[in-house]
Amino acid sequence: MSISADLIANPGALDGLRVVEMGQLLAGPFCGQLLGDMGADVIKIEPPGKGDPMRDWGQGAEKVQWEVIGRNKRSVTCNLRMPKGQDIARKLIASADILVENFKPGTLEKWGMAPAELHNENPGLIIARMSGYGQTGPYSTRAGFGGIGEAMGGWRYIVGDPDRPPARMGVSIGDTLCATYGTMGVLAALHHREKTGEGQVIDTALYEAVLQVMEGLVPEYDYNGFIRERSGSILPGIAPSNVYSCKDGPFMIGANNDAIFARLAEAMGKPEMADDPEYATHLARGRNQTVLDNMINEWTATLTINEVDALMIKHSIPAGRVYTARDMLEDPHFKEREAIIEVETEGHGKLKMQNAFPRFSKSPSGYRRPAATTPGQHNAEVFGELLGWDDETLAKNADQGTV
Repeated sequence: MSISADLIANPGALDGLRVVEMGQLLAGPFCGQLLGDMGADVIKIEPPGKGDPMRDWGQGAEKVQWEVIGRNKRSVTCNLRMPKGQDIARKLIASADILVENFKPGTLEKWGMAPAELHNENPGLIIARMSGYGQTGPYSTRAGFGGIGEAMGGWRYIVGDPDRPPARMGVSIGDTLCATYGTMGVLAALHHREKTGEGQVIDTALYEAVLQVMEGLVPEYDYNGFIRERSGSILPGIAPSNVYSCKDGPFMIGANNDAIFARLAEAMGKPEMADDPEYATHLARGRNQTVLDNMINEWTATLTINEVDALMIKHSIPAGRVYTARDMLEDPHFKEREAIIEVETEGHGKLKMQNAFPRFSKSPSGYRRPAATTPGQHNAEVFGELLGWDDETLAKNADQGTV
């Protein structure tokens, strides 16, 4: 789709803010994507040549993941390993409201861009730093990827079947969690700056971002000595809540509440189960989880997904189909809410992708700019606008390998 008139009239909640995004792969760039979706002017610094490795990421013959994470950004190239490239980056940062970086701790300092130095030039600068282990502590200088953060933060140990080694999600959840918390920190820091004029540093570690969503994992061990183990498709003691097999595929049912379970029992034609002491209460269903799941699965196996879905709707039971991307594109609810949009990209023409999220009633987020097809696509625009470069200066720096 083309940029809507609504987005032009309402350019986003963060319109007027400038972000310099440094770093590559996923955590920093996803934070930049979220800020760009909300209307910030995101200037992404890529290394000259191949650019961000994310350009080559994704599944399928054509790599299109970049079209999502690179959207709503202006791409410039800058060789940060050269003193002159570092000087260019410092000048861009001096005009920015927010710096997003996900280099190994100490890298900015090595390049003469320690937060204290950047704040001398730009006291209101908000610096969102994302790394494997954080900026301090005995592990801070170790290399870290999202998967390592998932392992250290407790996620990997509890994901998978109990008789198999730890598994993973099919997406890089550690990176995107870290980026989401980094974005949350930026928004809070903007409020602090509005009151005080002060910028600050947000230190976001991959493993701590994962730790934040581990629910009761730590206090359960601290108080009860209980260590959560891998449990496959269930949460132990939360029943029934599982994926069940229908004649034509899987279907998710969540009826782990007394009143809802009573409605499920009625839908199954076994209303007496709601009063059976083996299943009537939350704790009882948890004790008999395997037997109950098997009973439900035997029932769903006699029906199609459409038949079970209709019964769940009729009896007001939380349930849903297990979607692939194909299912999402065909679903009327996704269409009505525009959860997925079709956009015109420069690299791959018309392309469907997830819309910006969350939704704002007054200052909508959205897709305003396609991802840059080549690293440095906006060099002339950005360096001319912010540094006053003319074509000759740009060409000279390009010849020197600076940009």
